[in-house]
Amino acid sequence: MIKANYHTHTSLCHHAEGDIDDYCREAVAAGISVLGFTDHCPFPDGRWASVRMTMAELPGYVRAIEQARIDYPQLTILAGLECEYVPEFADFQRDCFLGEFSLDYLMGAAHSYWYQGEYRGIHGQTLNADQLHAYADYLVDTMASGLYSVVAHPDLFAMAIWEWDEAAEDCSRRILEQAAYYQMPLEINAYGLRKPKKEYAEGFRSMYPMLEFWRLAAEYGIEVLPGSDAHSPEDVWGNTDDCIAIAKHFGLKVINDDFLTRIQKAP
Repeated sequence: MIKANYHTHTSLCHHAEGDIDDYCREAVAAGISVLGFTDHCPFPDGRWASVRMTMAELPGYVRAIEQARIDYPQLTILAGLECEYVPEFADFQRDCFLGEFSLDYLMGAAHSYWYQGEYRGIHGQTLNADQLHAYADYLVDTMASGLYSVVAHPDLFAMAIWEWDEAAEDCSRRILEQAAYYQMPLEINAYGLRKPKKEYAEGFRSMYPMLEFWRLAAEYGIEVLPGSDAHSPEDVWGNTDDCIAIAKHFGLKVINDDFLTRIQKAP
């Protein structure tokens, strides 16, 4: 299996450190073969601007990746973005990101979800059963859009539940059923393992990855992609081995090699 990280941020998102060159240098030192950059995507209307680049910064981001491909020939460097699915901007993401800028892939994510006529953030709340259902519906719509090659941290909702209960399992099964239907790889995300543990009903645990979610995933035959979700250069491989170990523990198929092949064959 190739040593690959397909989830990397830069300082353009305002909550990470380092530039493209910094991450490439650390990737070489860590023995990584494939490095995918997936900073948070900009929106034409400037929404969620505190945690993402602007449209004006996007060309420079792409140019820096192109330059890195010249400067680091020992790496396979991929250009991508981590995106929230917003239906009115679906054509924009396809035409601009995948079309005009010819990015290699887009990563879907749900840091917010559509609920009662507005987008609600995951952070700073405890999700009830109705909200968990809405979160699952939002991720299903994300997968159904056909825009994204992988879904980042599908179990992010676990940071906002007090206990693993029937509602959490129903939410998980809805996500996993549709991931299997759309043949959508799901990311086991290492960033949650680098964050401080929090107290929940069962005691202190990582906010994510949620082991109960990945235990259920084994029932659906889905593919998984471990990702560092690096927010600083030294974490370009941070805790990714732990995510691979989770996949192996539950008998999940890790697709580091296949994912690269699919991206390279994509039109």
